This record gives sequence, structure tokens and C-alpha cells, in this order.
Amino acid sequence: MARIRVLVVDDHRIFAESLAAALAAEQDVDVAAAGSGPAALRCLERGAAEGRRFDVLLVDADLGTAADGVGPPLPAPAELPYGGANGTAHNGIHGGAHGGAHGGAHGGPRGAAHGGPARAVNGRAADGIWLVGAVRSAQPGVRTVVLAERDDPRRAAAALQAGASGWVAKDCSLVRLLAVIRGVLREETHLPPALLTGVLRELTAARKHRTESERLVESLTPREREVLRCMVAGLGRKAVAERLFLSPHTVRTHMQNVLGKLGVHSTLAAVALARRAGVGPVDLAGEIVERGGQLA
Repeated sequence: MARIRVLVVDDHRIFAESLAAALAAEQDVDVAAAGSGPAALRCLERGAAEGRRFDVLLVDADLGTAADGVGPPLPAPAELPYGGANGTAHNGIHGGAHGGAHGGAHGGPRGAAHGGPARAVNGRAADGIWLVGAVRSAQPGVRTVVLAERDDPRRAAAALQAGASGWVAKDCSLVRLLAVIRGVLREETHLPPALLTGVLRELTAARKHRTESERLVESLTPREREVLRCMVAGLGRKAVAERLFLSPHTVRTHMQNVLGKLGVHSTLAAVALARRAGVGPVDLAGEIVERGGQLA
């Protein structure tokens, strides 16, 4: 029997332990848990290095959100491996977590926190959707399913665009969650029926914005596109000048032209538009560059 390796990512210990223990009781499922995005990425990296890649990532949509009354959040980094078909917890997770939480997880794996926006990391929302994109970039073979407290068509659409294969309510049954896990491994996409219309509307609108963004980017000259890719990579004006063998004054002129043609007033807005149009950063592999300088 082929075993399914699942990584649960949630910063609330009660929910993470409950869900991991319940899943580990399945004959063909091995489970580990991580309490933060960075910890999850380390788990994935280590698993790949050891030849034991994870198959499915279950990630809290509101990863990074704190709440009261649920118990202490998992410390970051936290990696809580579960193993074996009997669901016994190992490496610091007491077997009692299984007994106290297993039944609740069967009734519906709820227990994560309500409310509040995710914390920001380097200006970006450090939530589950951010992690979906990071995992897709690092290990595209891993299927991701977002676990959400509430139906949100906009965020569900964003999760699918980031690379998620499913969006599931946290209060769904364990049977339903297992069906989704097995389904995404068959290349299926899973959404609650109530979200379908809203998600399709959001994806259609996003495609319209992307088409407009692509049209604006196509108006740039080859040199301006090259400068834009440097901006997407986060290079400062001096670093762009050194990379493209231009004077800082010329780079400034190109950046101003890029902003004008894209119809935006800041570098951040230009980068956001460029990403919508599918413009990626320049390859910085092996380079030592100045980052974070004044860009415009």
C-alpha cells in the first residue's frame, strides 16, 4: 500500500495536534506538523533531502494569526512528526493529545483561531496563501490544500492562483478531508459548492486585470522591461546600473518611464502590476547585489 505523507501547518497547537493525530490513525497516512511557514519549508526541504518527500500540505489560511482561548500557538519553528498507522505521537507529542483530540477531529477538525489579519513579513502577508506560493516555487510536486475558518471567494481564488489544489472548511468531517487529500493526489481540484460561483467570478476578474497588465507591459521597450525585472527582484538603482552597465541617472530615467507607461506612481505598484502580467525577477543566482535601496 502506497503511503501518503501529509504535513499539517498551523500555529495553534490544539488544532495541529488534533488533526495530525486523527490523520495518523489512517492505515496509509504518515503525518508531521509544523507551526510556521519557515518551519514547514524546512520540513519539506529535509524530507526531500532524505528521499521522503511530502505528498500533501494542509495549511491554515490564517497562518500567523493569534487568538485567545484556544491554547498557546506552536512555537516557531515547530516540527511535530507523527508516525505509524496507529496514530501514536512521537518526539515530544504525548499520546494523550490523540485521546483528547481525536474524537473532536472526527466531528470536525475545528479549533483554530478566529479573526484578525495575518502578520506581515517583509511587507507581505505571512498567511497560508503566501506559503502556498512559496511551496509551489520550492517543490511544485507537493499538493496543497487550504483549511479555512470561513468561505471567502476572493481568498479562495487567490489560493488557487498561488497553486493550491483545494479549499476546505476547518469544520468539515475527517471523512471529507481524507477524500480531498486523496482527490488532489489524483490531480483534482476541490472547492465547497457554495464557493464555486464566487471563485469563478474572482478568477474571471483577475484574468481581465492580468490581460490589461500584460498590455501595459508590452508597451515597454526591451530595456525598460529589463529594468522592470530588476525592480521585481528588489534591486536598488545603483545595483541596476551596475548590472546593466548604465549610469544611475539613466536608470532613474528608465524607472520613471516604466512608472509612466504602466500608469502607476510607485515602484511597489509597478512590481505588483508586473507580477500580475507574469513578469518575473532577473536571475540573481550567484550574484552579490545591493537590495532595498531607493527604487524610484
